[in-house]
Amino acid sequence: MQLADLAELSHPFISQLERGLARPSMVSMEKIARALGSSQLELMEAADDGADDPDQPSVVLVRANEGTVGPYGKGEGRLLVHGKRHFHPMEFRANNTDPGEYYTHAEDEFVHVLEGRVAVDLKGEGIFELGVGDSIYYEGGTAHRWGALDEAGYRMFVVKEKPELL
Repeated sequence: MQLADLAELSHPFISQLERGLARPSMVSMEKIARALGSSQLELMEAADDGADDPDQPSVVLVRANEGTVGPYGKGEGRLLVHGKRHFHPMEFRANNTDPGEYYTHAEDEFVHVLEGRVAVDLKGEGIFELGVGDSIYYEGGTAHRWGALDEAGYRMFVVKEKPELL
């Protein structure tokens, strides 16, 4: 099993997950998400997104207190759409000053800062300091990570293409 190797999890455990006989811990879910070039939040949404429903509505309304919420990188994301869609817009909040490990996925990503100041580190491209109203776009395959420039944290609007793996 390639996924088991990439996620550094046992083959029997992945097999049990696939058959619905086991539930992953948050640590295991993070490993699986990274192996797929995705996030825990996107995995949770994929499990509930009705992707097999041919009668999905053409219009999706997500109110301020709605949307799938969960871990995304070093913070918390709230998906602003549900169902099988071409992209995933989300609200992202965090206060990490340590950007942590790089994330890489095949999909393009757009980031717009709503509150605070954030350093966006694009491996090989540089570190970009963004403030309120600033935006950055990078192509899929770009290793990236984010961190707050001060203790106040930050809030961003992130748009990522929907992962094809999910």
